[in-house]
Formats: sequence, structure tokens, C-alpha cells
Amino acid sequence: MAQLHQLFLASAGISTDTRKPLPRGIFFALSGPTFNANAFAAQALEAGCSHAVVSDRSVALDDRYLVVPDTLKALQELAREHRRTFKGPVVGITGTNGKTTTKELVQAVLSTELSTLATEGNLNNHIGVPLTLLKLKPEHRIAIIEMGASKRGDIAELCAIAEPTHGLITNIGKAHLEGFGSVEGVVATKTELYAWLREHGGTVFVNGDDPLLVEKSEGIAKRITYGTGEANRLHGDFIDGPPPYLNFYFNVPSPAGVRTVPGFPNGWHCETKLVGTYNLPNALAAVAIGKYFGIPDDFITDAICSYEPANSRSQFKDTGKNQVILDAYNANPTSMRAALINFGHLKSERPKLAILGDMLELGAVSQAEHKAIIALTQQLGLEAMFVGQEFMRAATGATVQCHATAADALQALQANAPTGKLILMKGSRGVKLEEVLVTL
Repeated sequence: MAQLHQLFLASAGISTDTRKPLPRGIFFALSGPTFNANAFAAQALEAGCSHAVVSDRSVALDDRYLVVPDTLKALQELAREHRRTFKGPVVGITGTNGKTTTKELVQAVLSTELSTLATEGNLNNHIGVPLTLLKLKPEHRIAIIEMGASKRGDIAELCAIAEPTHGLITNIGKAHLEGFGSVEGVVATKTELYAWLREHGGTVFVNGDDPLLVEKSEGIAKRITYGTGEANRLHGDFIDGPPPYLNFYFNVPSPAGVRTVPGFPNGWHCETKLVGTYNLPNALAAVAIGKYFGIPDDFITDAICSYEPANSRSQFKDTGKNQVILDAYNANPTSMRAALINFGHLKSERPKLAILGDMLELGAVSQAEHKAIIALTQQLGLEAMFVGQEFMRAATGATVQCHATAADALQALQANAPTGKLILMKGSRGVKLEEVLVTL
């Protein structure tokens, strides 16, 4: 591995896709159940790569080919080797909901003062984490690694590659139950980050308002809490501001040099561009991490206030015909419930419409969870449109508007176009709810 690492240091980086050639890069021929990139190694070299790492000896025609038993394991081991050359902090972030938003807020805060490497998009799996680590350069001072999981053991595997020194679990809820088997499986897997940090003397940032996270982080000597309770090391809470955005304050232990918020002495006031009260813990986590690493309070405030969500995550759009809260990147019962309750309580003179897509990968509990969401919209008195096969099955016998696909929903909305409404759009990425946005 040391020899491969030296080749890597002399290269232009790592490539795993021949459609995006990287001159002087090292191509890794990754394989899976439905693909085998060994067949494209020669093409990668022709496109300018200096070397190709392959697992099929028959394709290795000269010394530019490096034959290994398993190309994915080689990629992961190379990433671990490279990570060990980095002496700065590595912050691992996982959780059921909000991990990407939290990662981006943390990146926005830390990068005001420190050269920061962070996971791009949601490249947070067994391939994405190694690729992120291999982008570490001497000028970086800190790394933020998002860690996703869809089955038991995933977080432990990613920790063994990234070797985080600090960590954060945003929350633990119902998601990917098909892979985890149960909520208990989710808890066991997500808290593998705590287990790693406990064993290796790391530091955790914990939402002190979340009893489960407080319980599971017991025994970690270096624990920093944040939340709405004043007992937390960093605390803050909601303040009134222009809807539908999240507005909050955070308090600091010293009155010196702080902005005063009426009714909240020693506080800093943040008017964000994030939609949803459920984003408060994400924002406070970014504040807590920023303060821990010495970012000035005014820099933290400006970074969070300036952050604009993208990729259909807590975005607010005024289309001219309607106002739309677009939160359709992903969905599970926990995040769907939080989004609906927030939507139901939002102050608005406009009539509200919830357009909700299936929550995927729930396994045996899928029908019950979709029925519960239908019931919740009725309890909140919300007009709702449901999209997807799971909602279709769950809606049997109920008087609700339901469509099998986003295309069907689009057709219905074009025939009876809503105007002057406040609309929430939320669903799993596979439902493609963003296709409906064109008519709103």
C-alpha cells in the first residue's frame, strides 16, 4: 500500500469513471453486482490515466496495470493510508436526518477561518468517503466527513477508514428499515460513531435535548452539548422572524463583544434562509463546532445567515403563482412527520397544500408508516396530494387524492393548477417529485 500511496501522491488524483477522464490520474476499476469496470481499464489509460488498479489479471497488459484482489478494498486502504498523513481534526457526521445540511453549515462556518475539506454533495458511503479522504491536501487544516448508512455495520466500516477525531450524530429515527431490520438496528449502527470515539479518545458534539443521544454518548470523556436548555455548553432557541425561515439566537458564556438580542442577553441573532424548525439543532450543531474550533461569533453568525440550501433540501421558492417549500431530496417517517408538523404550524394567510411522495426502503412497516402520514395530514387539517405506489396501497379505503407517479400528479395539477397557495413538497428521491415543480 505504501508503494501505491507514493504513486497516488505523484498522480493527479483518483478516477472511477471513464466518462470523466483524468489525465495523470489513477483509475480504480470498481466492480459490483451489475457492473465490472475491469473491462474499461484500457480505455481509462488511453484517456490519459497513468495507472489502472484492476482485480482481473487477464486485462493487465503492462506495468501500468496494478493487480489487486479487490479494487474497492484497495481504494479504502489507500484512503486510510492517506488520511493517516493528515494531522488535523477529522469530524465525522452521521444521523438519520439533517446530516448533509449540518455538514454544509459546519463547512460554511469553519471555512471562514480554516482551509476545510468536506464531503461533496452526499458522497457519504463506502466509495464516497474514501474518495473524499483522497482529496486531502497539505493546505487543509480540518476535514468534515459525512457518513451514511443503509445497513448494520456501515458506520463502523466508515470510521475504520476515516478514523475521525471528532463526531456528531444529528439524530436517530426511522429510515432504511429494510436494511437495518428495526429501529434498534438504526440505533446500533449510528452509534458506532460514538463507539469509535469512545475507544479512541475522541470528542463528540451531542444534542443535549435528545435523551437517546445523551444516553448513548455516556462515558465519552470529551462531550460538548448543544440545544435549547441552558445546561448545554452551547444553547439557543427560536426567535420571531419573517416566515417561513428559521430564526434563532445562540448565547455565549462571556458578554464581551457580543451582539444583544432583545430579551436574550449575551446572544447572537441569526436570520437564516433555512425552512423548518427542525433545522434548529442542525444550526446549533454548526455553532457549537465552530466555537470549539475557535471561529469568532460574528463569523459564525454571518456564515449561517448567508448559507442558502440547495438540492431540494429545505428550499423556499416563490414561483409567482405559489410559494413552495421544496424538501424532496429524501424522506422517512421521522423527517416527514417533522416537516408536516412544521408546515401545519407555519403562519401564513395562504391556503396550504402538501404534495407528499413515497418514503422508500421501509420494508415490512411501509404500509403502516404511510397510513400514519395520511392520518397526520388529516389531523393537521391539511389539503394533501399523495404520490407513489406505497401511498396508493396505504390509501385503500381512504378518501384522499393519490397518484401512482410524479407524471400522473403533474397531469392532475396541470388540469387544476393551484394558485396563491403555500405548498410543501416532500418525498424520497426515487419518486422524483421535483418533476411536479414545473407546473407550480
